[in-house]
Amino acid sequence: MAGTTVTTLAKKKMVKARAGISSLPKIVGMAFGDGGVDSSGTVKPHSADQNTLHHELLRKNVDGYEVLSDTKIRYRCTLAENELANTYISEVGLYDADGDMVAMKAFLKKGKDADMECVFECDDTF
Repeated sequence: MAGTTVTTLAKKKMVKARAGISSLPKIVGMAFGDGGVDSSGTVKPHSADQNTLHHELLRKNVDGYEVLSDTKIRYRCTLAENELANTYISEVGLYDADGDMVAMKAFLKKGKDADMECVFECDDTF
Protein backbone atom coordinates (compact mmCIF):
# COMPACT_ATOMS: atom_id res chain seq x y z
CA MET A 1 0.00 0.00 0.00
CA ALA A 2 1.95 3.02 -1.26
CA GLY A 3 1.71 6.00 1.09
CA THR A 4 0.80 3.58 3.83
CA THR A 5 1.41 4.10 7.53
CA VAL A 6 2.95 1.07 9.23
CA THR A 7 1.98 1.21 12.89
CA THR A 8 4.49 1.50 15.71
CA LEU A 9 2.84 -1.51 17.33
CA ALA A 10 3.46 -3.59 14.18
CA LYS A 11 7.13 -2.55 14.18
CA LYS A 12 7.48 -3.52 17.86
CA LYS A 13 6.00 -6.95 17.10
CA MET A 14 8.39 -7.47 14.17
CA VAL A 15 11.45 -6.54 16.22
CA LYS A 16 10.45 -8.88 19.05
CA ALA A 17 9.71 -11.72 16.59
CA ARG A 18 13.12 -11.33 14.96
CA ALA A 19 14.78 -11.61 18.36
CA GLY A 20 12.74 -14.70 19.20
CA ILE A 21 11.01 -12.97 22.11
CA SER A 22 7.56 -13.62 20.66
CA SER A 23 5.93 -14.93 17.51
CA LEU A 24 4.49 -12.63 14.89
CA PRO A 25 0.71 -12.92 14.51
CA LYS A 26 -0.43 -13.31 10.93
CA ILE A 27 -2.48 -10.74 9.04
CA VAL A 28 -6.09 -11.93 9.09
CA GLY A 29 -8.27 -9.07 7.97
CA MET A 30 -8.99 -5.65 6.53
CA ALA A 31 -10.74 -2.79 8.22
CA PHE A 32 -12.71 -0.24 6.21
CA GLY A 33 -13.63 3.29 7.21
CA ASP A 34 -14.96 6.63 6.03
CA GLY A 35 -12.68 8.91 8.07
CA GLY A 36 -9.80 9.17 5.61
CA VAL A 37 -10.78 12.64 4.39
CA ASP A 38 -11.77 15.83 6.17
CA SER A 39 -14.92 17.88 5.45
CA SER A 40 -13.24 19.57 2.46
CA GLY A 41 -12.24 16.21 0.94
CA THR A 42 -8.54 16.46 1.82
CA VAL A 43 -6.89 13.14 2.69
CA LYS A 44 -5.99 12.80 6.40
CA PRO A 45 -2.92 10.60 6.89
CA HIS A 46 -2.74 8.21 9.83
CA SER A 47 -0.21 8.43 12.65
CA ALA A 48 2.11 5.47 13.24
CA ASP A 49 0.95 5.54 16.86
CA GLN A 50 -2.70 4.91 15.93
CA ASN A 51 -4.10 1.41 16.36
CA THR A 52 -7.43 2.21 14.69
CA LEU A 53 -8.69 3.89 11.56
CA HIS A 54 -9.98 7.45 11.92
CA HIS A 55 -13.57 6.14 11.67
CA GLU A 56 -13.87 2.39 11.26
CA LEU A 57 -17.05 0.95 9.76
CA LEU A 58 -16.32 -2.73 9.18
CA ARG A 59 -13.72 -5.42 9.81
CA LYS A 60 -13.65 -8.45 7.59
CA ASN A 61 -11.38 -11.48 7.18
CA VAL A 62 -9.22 -11.39 4.07
CA ASP A 63 -10.20 -13.72 1.23
CA GLY A 64 -6.59 -14.78 0.90
CA TYR A 65 -3.20 -13.63 -0.26
CA GLU A 66 -0.86 -13.98 -3.20
CA VAL A 67 2.93 -14.08 -2.94
CA LEU A 68 4.18 -11.66 -5.59
CA SER A 69 7.90 -11.84 -4.77
CA ASP A 70 10.30 -12.66 -1.94
CA THR A 71 9.49 -9.26 -0.41
CA LYS A 72 5.85 -8.66 -1.38
CA ILE A 73 2.52 -10.30 -0.54
CA ARG A 74 -0.87 -9.04 -1.74
CA TYR A 75 -3.90 -9.45 0.55
CA ARG A 76 -7.39 -9.45 -0.99
CA CYS A 77 -10.76 -8.76 0.63
CA THR A 78 -14.15 -8.69 -1.06
CA LEU A 79 -17.04 -6.55 0.11
CA ALA A 80 -20.32 -8.23 -0.87
CA GLU A 81 -23.20 -6.24 -2.36
CA ASN A 82 -24.83 -5.77 1.06
CA GLU A 83 -21.63 -4.77 2.89
CA LEU A 84 -21.09 -1.01 3.25
CA ALA A 85 -23.79 -0.44 0.62
CA ASN A 86 -24.19 3.20 -0.44
CA THR A 87 -21.17 4.20 1.62
CA TYR A 88 -18.07 6.23 0.80
CA ILE A 89 -14.89 4.42 1.85
CA SER A 90 -11.78 6.55 2.36
CA GLU A 91 -9.47 4.45 4.53
CA VAL A 92 -8.43 0.84 4.83
CA GLY A 93 -6.15 -1.07 7.15
CA LEU A 94 -4.67 -4.52 7.61
CA TYR A 95 -5.00 -6.07 11.05
CA ASP A 96 -3.41 -9.12 12.64
CA ALA A 97 -4.71 -12.10 14.62
CA ASP A 98 -4.39 -10.05 17.84
CA GLY A 99 -6.80 -7.49 16.36
CA ASP A 100 -4.04 -4.88 16.13
CA MET A 101 -3.70 -2.62 13.12
CA VAL A 102 -0.53 -3.38 11.14
CA ALA A 103 -0.83 -0.81 8.35
CA MET A 104 -3.34 1.86 7.31
CA LYS A 105 -3.94 4.01 4.27
CA ALA A 106 -6.22 7.00 3.73
CA PHE A 107 -7.34 7.98 0.22
CA LEU A 108 -9.96 10.00 -1.67
CA LYS A 109 -13.42 8.64 -0.95
CA LYS A 110 -14.66 5.80 -3.14
CA GLY A 111 -18.39 5.13 -3.46
CA LYS A 112 -19.66 1.59 -2.85
CA ASP A 113 -23.02 1.02 -4.56
CA ALA A 114 -25.60 -1.39 -3.12
CA ASP A 115 -25.74 -3.52 -6.27
CA MET A 116 -22.03 -4.21 -6.63
CA GLU A 117 -19.32 -6.33 -5.11
CA CYS A 118 -16.02 -4.55 -4.49
CA VAL A 119 -12.54 -6.09 -4.13
CA PHE A 120 -9.75 -4.36 -2.20
CA GLU A 121 -6.12 -5.39 -2.52
CA CYS A 122 -3.33 -4.32 -0.19
CA ASP A 123 0.34 -5.09 -0.77
CA ASP A 124 2.64 -5.85 2.17
CA THR A 125 6.07 -4.92 0.84
CA PHE A 126 9.57 -4.90 2.33
